[in-house]
Amino acid sequence: MAIPVTSIAFSVAFAALLACLWMLLDWVWLKPKKLEKFLRQQGFSGNPYKLLHGDTTEMLMMRKQAKTRPISPFSHDIASRVIPFHHHICRNYGKNSFIWLGPIPDINITDPKLIREIMLRHEIFQKPKLNSLGRSVFSGMGIYEGEQWFKVRKIANPAFHLDKLKGMVAKMYLSCNDMIRKWKISISNEGSCELDVWPDIKALTSDVISRTTFDSSYEDGRKIFELISQQINLLNQVFYTFHIPGWSFVPTQANRELKSNDKEIREMIKGIIKKREGVLKVGEARNDDLLGLLVESNRKEIQEHGNKESGMNMEEVIDECKLFYLAGQETTATLIVWTMILLCMHPKWQERAREEVFQVFGSKEPQFDELNRLKEVNKILHEVLRLYPPPLLLRQTIKEAKLGEITIPPGAFISLPILLVHHDEEYWGADAKEFNPDRFAQGVSKASKNDQVSFFPFSWGPRTCIGQNFALMEMKLAVAMILQNFSFQLSPTYVHTPVLGITIQPQYGAHMILQKI
Repeated sequence: MAIPVTSIAFSVAFAALLACLWMLLDWVWLKPKKLEKFLRQQGFSGNPYKLLHGDTTEMLMMRKQAKTRPISPFSHDIASRVIPFHHHICRNYGKNSFIWLGPIPDINITDPKLIREIMLRHEIFQKPKLNSLGRSVFSGMGIYEGEQWFKVRKIANPAFHLDKLKGMVAKMYLSCNDMIRKWKISISNEGSCELDVWPDIKALTSDVISRTTFDSSYEDGRKIFELISQQINLLNQVFYTFHIPGWSFVPTQANRELKSNDKEIREMIKGIIKKREGVLKVGEARNDDLLGLLVESNRKEIQEHGNKESGMNMEEVIDECKLFYLAGQETTATLIVWTMILLCMHPKWQERAREEVFQVFGSKEPQFDELNRLKEVNKILHEVLRLYPPPLLLRQTIKEAKLGEITIPPGAFISLPILLVHHDEEYWGADAKEFNPDRFAQGVSKASKNDQVSFFPFSWGPRTCIGQNFALMEMKLAVAMILQNFSFQLSPTYVHTPVLGITIQPQYGAHMILQKI
């Protein structure tokens, strides 16, 4: 007797539905509970898994609450405000703890020995795969893995050699001088004024990256910077939905704006690149900026191997330019502003730094070789990097891996809470949360109480930030020129409110009283 076609179709559809329901149940409940049991057997502790959202709802609530409470009196013990949930979990469950990013466990690793191992084994502990929304902000070497990362890093390296960076000091000086001139105009005949320096420092680092990347001024790159700032704010809005599959395709207003802005940014950068490639072909291009050096290095790589696949394609070049804009502006601006704030809080160090600057430069324009003679300033910058670093690094295991004596399951996230490690008394002594640049008097390697990775503001190992020397050079120059021209103190209106963006930022600005020297 023949079975009706409709019965067969119904049976197949019913079986497919059951399979989908089983996969959903496994994803949202069975697998997370199995992973939780495994992690607890490994000696880790954390909250019990909550269906679908894990800890993300509580994380969002604690972050909103933390932003309403200033730190008073002024203190550098900022983890409870900047990364409140990680601070809360580590305080309640200890260093061997985990949190839930939706149904995926996120394991906190704070042991410098294990951090070193993770950084060296980057082929297993990789950058997390981003959806289209994440890639609309983060790009280039910052998210590449494997052969693509190796290729792009190799091509980009020549642009960041010290001999190339040396030629960029003059451009950085022009940007710094513009800001100094603006501040001097703002100061009254009495010789002092109160202003919020944070917007001007952001404009300074934007101008620097525009000049050094595209040989243009901040005004030319203003639209790109405005769009990137919007992208950062939008990404913060959608961060807590990243664990939901397919959510990036839901046409919410934030999702639509992220994709629209990214398309506009890419088109603008693509136009700049095409112009540069055009003049390069006729031998008229300047290659003393990052884009020119990158394009030239890429061309040499393609010529050497005789095929385009060995070089970067247009999308990869655009990705690197986006990364230059984001990292070159955001990271450096926050470090300069915190340096000024901390020198206000610790005026004796401000005087020590200024005395050194005048000994080295006098009142003349700083030169590249002289910047390396700023020992006191160098110690101060490293202490600022220790106290106010990028707060977290995130990795993900691509397969089960041994890490020391513990086993990390495949797919699990690993959080490296830089801020907590940098403030840990076990590694830095009883004054770990205090401003003491002298701890770097004998260099970075001897600053902490162990010789492992307890200081890593620019990451560490093979994937150390390629722009580290660029950022430190810009910071030294900017701080030196500010010290040459002004003394500064915090305004009575300043509120100490470090807050997490991509980096740690002053939530309500940096209001200071500047006085001409």
